[in-house]
Amino acid sequence: MSHDDILRAHGEALKLFGTRVHAVRDDQWDAPTPCTEWSVRDLVNHLTAEQLWVPRLVRDGATIADVGSEYDGDRLGDDPAAVWDRAAVAAVAAFAEPGALDRTVQLSYGSSPADAYCAQMMADAVVHAWDLSRAIGAEEKLPGRLATAALREVEPYAAGLNGSGLFAPPIEPPADADDQTRLLCLLGRRP
Repeated sequence: MSHDDILRAHGEALKLFGTRVHAVRDDQWDAPTPCTEWSVRDLVNHLTAEQLWVPRLVRDGATIADVGSEYDGDRLGDDPAAVWDRAAVAAVAAFAEPGALDRTVQLSYGSSPADAYCAQMMADAVVHAWDLSRAIGAEEKLPGRLATAALREVEPYAAGLNGSGLFAPPIEPPADADDQTRLLCLLGRRP
């Protein structure tokens, strides 16, 4: 994808996830999600913390060691949707700065081009938007272009994700599966 396409998809993915965050009812924050170890609050906290890292890594050139435990623990406080909104806006702005996607960022697994990092963050937001939708009973159909972009992003390294222990084993999708179903099955979800 071009840098413009990556930025557009990332922004759309965060907006999609944000609409789901704003749809969470007060009685749903402790509900389970398809991510078996996470409640709705844990899932939203995970995505929020990921966005909080972006300005530090992309704009500031910080390393994992520089940031340390700054974003560990619950980041959501008493107004999870507002905290998510601020984190998402800051992440989108950091990636959109002139030249930001041409930089190199230091991630937990080493150096990475910032455009690849942005694409990974987009795919993560897309998949977790589905997870959150399922958990709160919201619309599970993902925008087709986002499902396709996330699938194209994840396919090359999906086997490594499965081996990480962070994802359930992949599920064989139906032969006529669309990109959303293929993406979810690849990452161990049961659509």
